[in-house]
Amino acid sequence: MSSLLHRHRDFRLLFGSEVTGKFGAAVTGVAMPLSAVTVMDASIFQVSLLSAANWLPWLFLGLPAGAWVDRMARRPIMLWSVAASLVLYLSIGVSAWLGLFTFGWLLGVSILVGAALLFFQVAYTAYLPSLVAPEDLVEGNAKLHGSASAAQIVGQGGGGFLIQVAGPVNGLLANTGTFAVSLLCLLGIRHREPPRVREKRPRGALAREVGEGLLLAARDPWFRAFSLYGAFANLCLMGYQSILVVFLVDDVQQASGTVGGLIAVANAGGIVGALMARRISSTLGTARATLVFATLFTLPVLLVPLTFPGFGIALYPIGGFFASAGVVAVNVLKAGFQQRYCPPELLGRLSASSYYLNYGVLPIGALLGGALAGALGVRPAMWLLVAGVPLAGLILLLSPMRNHRDLPSQQRGQEVHGESTTSRTATPPS
Repeated sequence: MSSLLHRHRDFRLLFGSEVTGKFGAAVTGVAMPLSAVTVMDASIFQVSLLSAANWLPWLFLGLPAGAWVDRMARRPIMLWSVAASLVLYLSIGVSAWLGLFTFGWLLGVSILVGAALLFFQVAYTAYLPSLVAPEDLVEGNAKLHGSASAAQIVGQGGGGFLIQVAGPVNGLLANTGTFAVSLLCLLGIRHREPPRVREKRPRGALAREVGEGLLLAARDPWFRAFSLYGAFANLCLMGYQSILVVFLVDDVQQASGTVGGLIAVANAGGIVGALMARRISSTLGTARATLVFATLFTLPVLLVPLTFPGFGIALYPIGGFFASAGVVAVNVLKAGFQQRYCPPELLGRLSASSYYLNYGVLPIGALLGGALAGALGVRPAMWLLVAGVPLAGLILLLSPMRNHRDLPSQQRGQEVHGESTTSRTATPPS
């Protein structure tokens, strides 16, 4: 049945919305820091602050977002999130027209768009299992992650090009068309979720529901391992990526257009990782494949700080390529596992708790990158941060994953605030 996903109309539209949205986010992800560096002469710390701002909402809204998503239909949340991103990016053009195009405006837009994308991410993760059959989740996640990586590649390459050709304001303004396409795709989806019964909840219900998600993520050894791995890996990834543009422009002496292209080539590994995830996991088993991708595939990221002008410029895309492949493959396997293993009524809360730990560290990582670069220099900071990416795999090696061939597909009975989920049997170790 998995081969029939390409005929699934609503999945194709969700696919189109996700890909175009990721493309637009990728363009702005490169264009905004380049604008800050080339037009506003921003400092290293300001550039890292701009990267941190996009993820800052996860620290404040990440946990309650899951409880809110579990109470409501997921598709309308996604619609409002994309519409808000469209309006916010349009405001950049308005700010330029009013003479308000400043670093502060970019920072504000980045924070608000981050909040919109937070709700989209949580709702989208909980929505997919209702749209496709359980046996199609691995392929669906692989297609979405792989194509999103491809869109990021093109978008990141195009971000630098847009700045060079159209200028910072016009380039960012032109990019709003991608969010319009994403919105139209979501509007075209015919699938409707079952109506949710509106219950009168007692005072403190939101805190209790948030606690259920955190408890599930903390008590279950599988969820706990993935959450801790994602948090540490993302802290290091964002740390070095927040100073990457400065590193490539100042230390490696590359032009803006070239920087976007180099980042795009590095992130091409995400496509390969998404394509390889299912094939390697079917051969090795999903647990063993996850360990291989998290450790061995990410080791070449150590080539990144060695990058130097001339032929040495190839070291960055090689190291970045393998790191992207490993990280995206782990994300594909994790997403399918989580959507199968978690009770459906808790999926939004669990996703938010996991994302809170994974994404909540991103603004901290971005600021850490800027602080280390300011104190030690850009290249020494790069060394410290990239080393943490393969080291994060040790968290998974020390988890129950090392004793299993496959990740479990069903959950054992679990206590959540006195209520037990359906008792199921976990996959035995190989």
